[in-house]
Amino acid sequence: MPDKHGIPLFLLTDSYKATHAFLYPDAEKMVAYGEFRTGYDGDKVDTRLVFYGIRYILENYVAKQWSIEDVELADQFFATHNAGFEPFPYPKDLFLKFIEENNGYFPVKIEALPEGTACHIHTPVYQITAEGEYSGLVTFLETLLTMTWYPSTVATKSRRARDVIEAAYDDTVDEDGYWTLESTTVEQSIVGGTAHLVRILPSVPRDLFFLFTDLNFTGTDTMSAAFYAQFTLNNGKPVASSIPATEHSVMTSWKTEREAIKRMIDRFGIGVFACVMDSYDYVNALEKVLPSIYTEKIEKGGIMIMRPDSGDQVETVLMALRAGERVFGADVNKKGYKIIRGAGVIQGDGVNLTSLAAILAAVKEAGYSAQSVAFGMGGGLLQKLNRDTMSFATKLSNIVYKDGTIRHVNGIYFANTFFIIDLMKTPKTDGAKFSLPGEFAVRLNHDGIPIVHPKSGSADESDPTNLLRLVYDNGKPIPGAHWDDFDVVRARVKETWSRLPKTYDNLSPELHKKVKFVLEEQRRIFDLQLNV
Repeated sequence: MPDKHGIPLFLLTDSYKATHAFLYPDAEKMVAYGEFRTGYDGDKVDTRLVFYGIRYILENYVAKQWSIEDVELADQFFATHNAGFEPFPYPKDLFLKFIEENNGYFPVKIEALPEGTACHIHTPVYQITAEGEYSGLVTFLETLLTMTWYPSTVATKSRRARDVIEAAYDDTVDEDGYWTLESTTVEQSIVGGTAHLVRILPSVPRDLFFLFTDLNFTGTDTMSAAFYAQFTLNNGKPVASSIPATEHSVMTSWKTEREAIKRMIDRFGIGVFACVMDSYDYVNALEKVLPSIYTEKIEKGGIMIMRPDSGDQVETVLMALRAGERVFGADVNKKGYKIIRGAGVIQGDGVNLTSLAAILAAVKEAGYSAQSVAFGMGGGLLQKLNRDTMSFATKLSNIVYKDGTIRHVNGIYFANTFFIIDLMKTPKTDGAKFSLPGEFAVRLNHDGIPIVHPKSGSADESDPTNLLRLVYDNGKPIPGAHWDDFDVVRARVKETWSRLPKTYDNLSPELHKKVKFVLEEQRRIFDLQLNV
């Protein structure tokens, strides 16, 4: 069945993945897993991350029935897809087999961490198991599942941004003003912008992934994400809000900026509203236009948010705070910092984690409370990142061969039977890109930190302490399985992130021992190859 955008499901992978079923050795079982290998932007001081996004991918793409029509479309497509003269190879027989035998559902099991789990790098966030004749399809879904890198990276960056803002609030905001932190969002187009509909997959609308920033804040202008989160993920309970705002097109459509702001005040002045201030001359707008609308604004009694959209970020924010204080006045809170009366500033252009910290430091130095400033990170949050930002990868980690020949494993010979090999990627040219061997369970230690353990058989599949929980089983219902609502997930992010140290050795002693053993085996086999 094509997905909701008309893309056949077999196309939701990279071309070369279609050939791998012919290339893997005959096996009874194969296991692969996904992990982040570095902290955000290569950070070695803070290697925490927030895992999120697999539910959307599973519900909308993995847990869909394939059909004979899909295979017919595949035949047409692959007939002309090869760079050579023959049709491009793809596992047609396996597709037809699981369409008939498995009611069209893709024949793998997928385990994953609960949505919103904070953990350290090298923690398996999902694990894929394929068995029997379908073993060779174990990484066919890699391209699709790997897309969890995007919402997870955005959620991680957003969480780190919240840490910066919370630190500023601790220093400069009274307890009764902390409610404003929830409205201090790091979302795309926070005011006056347009929700972009760029895609991260051929068929996944990227705006639906914007909601993952709402794990950390409640303000958003992306209505499709807010709607999806509210009615699909949170049982109808609202998860996000926004405010009326102008953009440059609105401001320049009027003869003067004063008229544009007066219209905004007339229509929305009793609440919170935002006006972009730099359509022509930012200094003039602050020094002359802002005082000219004082009476109208005060009569309505709402909160006016001034938005610079160009120039030096630190200076333009401070200019707006000073202008707001001159025009509307300011009160000093219990911590000794000024709060603009009925006004504030939002910086939404070009913000990143570095400039965010710089702005907040300057605001504090100038004597203002962080309560008077909000932020929109826009492209800095949602676009200036890629899969390599946190080095996400899916790697094969375990194989049970089905082979009649004699094989040598750790000095023991086996014949005419199954035998298990744990696999590791260990590139000599980049040690950071190693992968872990075996099958895995993830459990909390006594400090509540997720630790990676070797899986100890089928018992781990039903072990309630194992955070890698079955979320897809060949398309079959999973007894007792359910997705947490968005409020629960948001609370999980806050709880699990705050208790993690910034760095931690999250591999159990048993897994360290296995890694050492596999590395020794690899060296032994490498030496044997050289002597052949």
